Parts: sequence; C-alpha cells; structure tokens
Amino acid sequence: MSETVVWPSFKRDLVAILRGVKPDEVEAIVGVLIEEQFEAIEVPLNSPEPLRSIEIIAKAFGADALIGAGTVTLPEDCADVAKAGGRLMVSPNVDPSVIAIAKSRGMVTLPGVFTPTEALLALRSGASALKFFPAGALGASGISAIKAILPKDAVVGAVGGVSEASFADFARIGVRTFGLGSSLYKPGDSADVVRAKAKAAIEAYDRVFG
Repeated sequence: MSETVVWPSFKRDLVAILRGVKPDEVEAIVGVLIEEQFEAIEVPLNSPEPLRSIEIIAKAFGADALIGAGTVTLPEDCADVAKAGGRLMVSPNVDPSVIAIAKSRGMVTLPGVFTPTEALLALRSGASALKFFPAGALGASGISAIKAILPKDAVVGAVGGVSEASFADFARIGVRTFGLGSSLYKPGDSADVVRAKAKAAIEAYDRVFG
C-alpha cells in the first residue's frame, strides 16, 4: 500500500465546502475565497456537474490552493476527481478502498469518522487527517474523549454544524482544522456574499489561533 499523503501545512486549517455550487459561478466564488486566504476548497460530488467545477478551479487556482471533492464514497470517484485535477478527497465515511485509491493518486484524504473504531480504521488505512462528522452532534467534549486514544500526531478536523462561532470551543481541545459549509456558502450566494462570510471566518480564526 502506498504511503500516507501528509496533510499540508496551511496558514489556516480551513476547508471551504461549496455544496451546490454550479460550474458557471464556481470560478468567481473560489477566486474571492483565495483572495481572503482560504487554501483548501472542496466541491461535494452531489453538487451540479461537480467534476466540471473541479476542473475549472483546478486549472485556475490549483497552484494556489488544495482543490478537490467532497462526498466521495466510491473508489472510481477518486479516479474521476484526480483526472479533473483534484488533489483533495473528502468523504462522509471510512472506506479503506476509497482511501487506498486516493492515496495511489497522491491525493490528500479526509474521511469522515464519528467513533473511535472509525477513527483508528481511517488512520490505519492511511488517511491524511480525520474529519469528525457531524462535529456539531459530537461536540468538543465528544471529540476530546476520542482524541485521547488517537496518536498524538493525528490531524483532527471538525466538520458539520461548525462555524466561526465554535472555533474557540474546539481550540480548547486542540482542534484547529475545520470544514466550513453552510456558514460560508449556500447555493445562490453571490461572490460578494461569500467574500463577506470568508472575511468573517478568517478574522475569527485569527482571533482564536493567531
């Protein structure tokens, strides 16, 4: 099995989740996110024409940000995302076969976990980082309890029901990696609206972790 692809060293560990974004608007929206200093962008595969959107932004911004797909549940999806230029694979669950294919393509992997069993399986399968999902249901205390049995160097992220308002709670348990979805982008949001939300998220992150 290929070696684990290491989670990148970002200035701010924030993944923008653009669920529902369309190809004709994705370049403008990702453009403002990168201007506001987001470094990781996820287009979930249940968005309209997701591979087209990933291809567009990978070509435009692939040198400046980690671009990829979310809601990846099948090994063949990893190949399609890689062909479109994606380098990030985010999933809602742990499937060792999906992680293996993504790793073989050199992709950064962020599988979803909710229990100690899933978290340890994901790490054994070579996940770059763990996406505790839905983090809003587990809460900081739930994630803290599971973190206690994980390797100290495991990268732990909180996704689902998370916004800049919860950064401080998770910071107290040592979590600094977040996926921001509806608090950052909702279908129909203009680039200007996304810019304002992105600016608020970055400012909040810097207040807590700066």
